[in-house]
Amino acid sequence: MVSKNWLNAVALAAACALPATAGALTVTPTECQEGSDFIRNAAHSRDQGMSAKDFLARLETDLAMLRFIPVQLRWFAQDEDDERLLRTAAERVFAFPRDPEAHSLEFRAQCRVAILTAATEQSKVASRGHSSR
Repeated sequence: MVSKNWLNAVALAAACALPATAGALTVTPTECQEGSDFIRNAAHSRDQGMSAKDFLARLETDLAMLRFIPVQLRWFAQDEDDERLLRTAAERVFAFPRDPEAHSLEFRAQCRVAILTAATEQSKVASRGHSSR
C-alpha cells in the first residue's frame, strides 16, 4: 500500500514537471479524472504483463482513430496537447513503474495544473485584448 503523503509528494513533483506545451489543454476536470482512470488501467495492464511497445502502439492507433471523430465528440484527446499529456503519462507508466494509484494521482495533478495554466493564459490574452482598446 502506498502512503497518502508519498502520493501527494508524487503529485506535486509531477505538477511541477509539467511541460510548457500543456498550456493549451482543452479537457475538463471530469475528463482529467477519466484520464487518470485510463492511466491507472495502463499500470494494471503493465502489471499483467503487457509490454510498453504493445500498449503504446494501441494508444497511438486509438488516437489516430479519434482524429476522424469531430472534436466536440471526442473523449479527452481533442487536440495535440491533450494527446501529448496522455501519451507522456502512459510512457511514464512503463518507464518508471510504480503503484497504479500513484500513476493515476500524478496524471490527475498534471492535468488539473494544465487546465489552470490554460485558463491563466486565456485570461492574460483576454486582458491584453481589452487593454489595447
